[in-house]
Amino acid sequence: MTTPALLPLSGRRIPTLAPGASSFPYHRATLRLSEKFILLLILSAFITLCFGAFFFLPDNSKHKRFDLGLEHMLIPHIDSSKEGRLSGGPVIHGQGLHDEHRHREEEESLRSKIRADHERVLEEAKEKLRKSREQLRAEIQTEKNKVAEQLKVKDGAGKPLPPVPMPKLVGINDGDPGDPEVKEKRDKIREMMKHAWDSYRQYGWGHNELKPLSKKGHSTNIFGNSQMGATIVDALDTLYIMGLHSEFKEGQEWIQQNLNFSVNAEVSVFEVNIRFIGGLLAAYYLSGQEVKARKSIHCVSVSSFACFLIVIGVGRNWGWASAGSSILAEFGTLHMEFVHLSYLTGNPAYFQKVIHIRKLLAKMDRPNGLYPNYLNPRTGRWGQHHTSVGGLGDSFYEYLLKAWLMSDKTDTEARRTYDDAIEAIERHLIRKSNGGLTFIGEWKNGHLERKMGHLTCFAGGMFALGADGSPNDKAGHYLQLGAEIAHTCHESYDRTVLKLGPEAFKFDSGLEAVAVRQNEKYYILRPEVIETYWYMWRFTHDPKYRQWGWEAAQAIDKHCRVSGGFSGIKDVYSSTPTYDDVQQSFFLAETLKYLYLLFSSDDLLPLDNWVFNTEAHPLPVLRLGNITLPGSSAVQ
Repeated sequence: MTTPALLPLSGRRIPTLAPGASSFPYHRATLRLSEKFILLLILSAFITLCFGAFFFLPDNSKHKRFDLGLEHMLIPHIDSSKEGRLSGGPVIHGQGLHDEHRHREEEESLRSKIRADHERVLEEAKEKLRKSREQLRAEIQTEKNKVAEQLKVKDGAGKPLPPVPMPKLVGINDGDPGDPEVKEKRDKIREMMKHAWDSYRQYGWGHNELKPLSKKGHSTNIFGNSQMGATIVDALDTLYIMGLHSEFKEGQEWIQQNLNFSVNAEVSVFEVNIRFIGGLLAAYYLSGQEVKARKSIHCVSVSSFACFLIVIGVGRNWGWASAGSSILAEFGTLHMEFVHLSYLTGNPAYFQKVIHIRKLLAKMDRPNGLYPNYLNPRTGRWGQHHTSVGGLGDSFYEYLLKAWLMSDKTDTEARRTYDDAIEAIERHLIRKSNGGLTFIGEWKNGHLERKMGHLTCFAGGMFALGADGSPNDKAGHYLQLGAEIAHTCHESYDRTVLKLGPEAFKFDSGLEAVAVRQNEKYYILRPEVIETYWYMWRFTHDPKYRQWGWEAAQAIDKHCRVSGGFSGIKDVYSSTPTYDDVQQSFFLAETLKYLYLLFSSDDLLPLDNWVFNTEAHPLPVLRLGNITLPGSSAVQ
């Protein structure tokens, strides 16, 4: 974003209101104003690149030539003589003091520029707001046309993407588990996927999601357009993995013919990135060799989205996010997808953006070593000191670890940053309840809230995934920590009437792993607990994880299945469930995919070769020694 992040919402998934409640009550009150701001902000050159003014101001003093070798793409090369603090290189004492002074001057200069730019935008806003809606719409259309023409001139209309070698793709196979009983369970998961897809195909085709009881399409304000086909893009790789190739072809054809990112609307950069870019990239990699869908999936996932970012790439933050701050899990959940975009297109800009975020964060002080969830893009300072491994913070930590894994464990800066963050989280957020359950609370202004969200349950799998490579021989410790989190999250399911987990659960006043508030008792087909079961199964092969996963699958099929698909439930403690009438796209992308993989063999998408984004879209590890890009020598 060269603007404040384009409608950021949350971490791995939106922290939703209770089903049936009015979402974002402020939205209608600010809609007209937001429309005018969208129209006027696109005229400001310094806020039209797409991500957040604070994060993507050009770092000219340290700008380095980017020659498209993967070593240059996956590892930020920082001269130790200039930036020893970031690179870990030696710093001479006197020079260190000088560098510290220079860093402070740079930060103050950056903040001053941000403030000046902000004031300039406000002045432009005052001028533009005096114009009529028709005048503003005419101006925005003119600007969009100019950008589109510039892109055609720059890239060439219809110019094919540069030929690049496919990474070595291992483990795209049937994944037959061998055991007939396990295979029967896996077949049941495939049947559930077929029911979800067929229902969407019949009642909601082209819409973002499905209302399975009303039997019609459903849309939220995070996608901007009700007919962006979010479920199609999100489900595409799951269909392919499950061998549902005719359904995959249906989705592929819809994307080729209908998916259009050139819309005048507000969207969430976070959601579009993890669902659309991630989903299309994964489908491209998985199907490229066998279905020959490289050109169609490749062009849609890369070229169209690149256009989308620039053409409608004006942005603002949600008003509820600590006075319009950018959100940690939003600007920190771009790395995986953007590295692959740079790799496939030969365009370094995507990679440079995400590395610039990391460099800026490395310079900032962190209270108690923790990363607060909010960062003010106008001042360059943290917002309220609220730290969470659940919504608003979660996938920031996940992507630090996965950036290291995706780089074939060569991005040591990402690994070091992850290790430091997890150490602080263990020290301040992780506790044991009186009943012996390990949980991850939330840090709010120096106080630990003893509450854990369903979203936070992904961390069990993250700890297990990051165990190998942990400092100080702590691999066993982190694998055990992952197991303890998995156990706690299973208890949150087991202590409900429907055996499905609530949105959040507490550990105080004699209650443990139980939701207290009515607006925390719902289940909206979330995947995080099952995700952790799958990772724990892959690393331990303890049969209890398959058993727990099967219990969850049976509960979903029994209580969430309706004739028109699958629906979320408003109260998992009630024996007579009330439905929220939404089949979330992530149910097909994540929940059913993780269940299917749980009952498959380990050679289906092995974790040494694939890294799953936060929407469960698998992207291949980029092994530096095996890849040569055009115009560059082999990277050793």
